[in-house]
Amino acid sequence: MIYLVGLGAGGAQELSEQALHALRRAPRVFVSQPSHPSTRLLQLAGIAFEPCPAEPEQAVATLLNAPERTVALAVPEHPLLGNALVPQVLSAATEAGRPVRLVPSRSALEPVLEATLHAAPDGVQVISAARLPHVAPDPTLPVLWFGIETPERLRALHAHLSLRYPPSHEVIFVHAPGDVSVETRRVPLERLAEMPCDALTYLLVPACPRREQTYAGFEGLTRVVAALRAPDGCPWDREQTHESLKPHLLEETYEMLEAIDRADPAELREELGDLLLQVLMHSQIASETGAFDIEQVVQHLIEKLIARHPHVFGDAHAETAAQVLKNWDATKRQQKGRASILDGVPRSMPALARAQEISKRAARVGFEWDSIDGVLDKLREEETELRQAIESGDSERIASELGDLLFTVVNIARHADIDAEQCLRQMVDRFTVRFQWMESEAARRNRSLESLSPDEWEDLWQQAKRESESTAHRAARR
Repeated sequence: MIYLVGLGAGGAQELSEQALHALRRAPRVFVSQPSHPSTRLLQLAGIAFEPCPAEPEQAVATLLNAPERTVALAVPEHPLLGNALVPQVLSAATEAGRPVRLVPSRSALEPVLEATLHAAPDGVQVISAARLPHVAPDPTLPVLWFGIETPERLRALHAHLSLRYPPSHEVIFVHAPGDVSVETRRVPLERLAEMPCDALTYLLVPACPRREQTYAGFEGLTRVVAALRAPDGCPWDREQTHESLKPHLLEETYEMLEAIDRADPAELREELGDLLLQVLMHSQIASETGAFDIEQVVQHLIEKLIARHPHVFGDAHAETAAQVLKNWDATKRQQKGRASILDGVPRSMPALARAQEISKRAARVGFEWDSIDGVLDKLREEETELRQAIESGDSERIASELGDLLFTVVNIARHADIDAEQCLRQMVDRFTVRFQWMESEAARRNRSLESLSPDEWEDLWQQAKRESESTAHRAARR
């Protein structure tokens, strides 16, 4: 029999009667923390004990292989809270067929709340500071931190809390809860790192309303989004779904592209933030159903980037960008089990962009003209076929030949290292500026657009072109 005995938070009143009896019955007693206050009571009760090996594997082996049929492992507080060795003992004992009996005493939670008179009607989060920085407690609920022990651990905790709470937020130090020597001290968060600490130090951080919390960095942004989606958050954000957010994602993407076109760093920064919000909203929605969260999104991206860049993170070699793209395609096909190099190009992409991506992929494996001259010859061929289709009056044939011609134009853009989508978008922008200038000029002449003759249209158009080119040159000189 292995007794797993809780020593309580500290002090004679915290060691349960059942725990004391179990320790008296055990022929051999191991204590994981010999400096714990409750060990004084064991000495007074005449209970002999010895330190448990610090190394977990050695400690488990000592307990399982002890010659005594019954041994006890005494740990601070409740055995199942804050004692990393206990689950390892439980697992090993189960595997070895050894019976285990749990003999609890109170954890530090109740003595801390009693010492501070802190009511927690909505519950308390109990977390080891040893887990920093890989924890994200909810600041709207109280948090009891244990395992502080060293000044280094306390400084790490201070840095963690400073990202979530204001400097003036009051925190409560509790030393030796449950013992007659218990001490409590209330200090603002900004003074946290100055305080002394040891293995009996606990920190109670009271709840902080969302409006008073500190939000900083990427983690702060994820908390903002989670708050918007919370039951008491924003009604509009709570109603959103993956489907309802699709048009907003598309809109933000186009707004970012416009910011890039305008070469405005401040605007680009803002639009990148708006686009990032879309990523976080989709991740938050997924996390609420247990599908995935933003941490898993980030980790998957890290793993994918490393796997697809073996020339950076492995032994592969790639001397040119073209070779990198070829290796990338091959790796993606292998990882995703795709039969075709063209698989994975979204059908929802704008047609020009999709056409250029399709042609790029085909060209990478050799389906390509020798030079741009061959593509220009193909353009002339497609123009002839389009003319013949128009003469036939067959709308389906016309649409088919027009599609062939457009796809050939996209290939010309690719050969010239021009983005067809961007090229057409810029042309539409130029046309818009020039046409609006024509509207203004016609209005200045008290003429309606409908009243203009073909020659007047042409004259206005040439003036608009000269005006837009002159404006562009002046902007380039600035």
